[in-house]
Amino acid sequence: MGRYNPPVKVREVLNLLKKDGWKQVRRLEASGSEVREIPMKYAVVIEKGPNSYGAYVPDLPGCVAAGNSRAEVVQLIQEAIELHIEGLRESGEPVPPPSSSIELVEVAA
Repeated sequence: MGRYNPPVKVREVLNLLKKDGWKQVRRLEASGSEVREIPMKYAVVIEKGPNSYGAYVPDLPGCVAAGNSRAEVVQLIQEAIELHIEGLRESGEPVPPPSSSIELVEVAA
């Protein structure tokens, strides 16, 4: 059997990359002489498990996070989205625009 490697949190990966000289780049748009960041909002699915929370982004396959609390997983998935988009850009792949949405449906149970 191989050696067990515990999961690494996105925050830890970002800190290691920053320590190694990497910089986080955000999507910017030029409008005349003004440069501004374009906000993008992705739908995130958060699931509560027996001992933790998980989150994933339907529009960004493979973009996932897990945390001990809902607040932690929300923070981690935000970092994961930023890192995922940065990786897509660096590899020359298109960044999928947000297209999923959510709807809460009430049913009698």
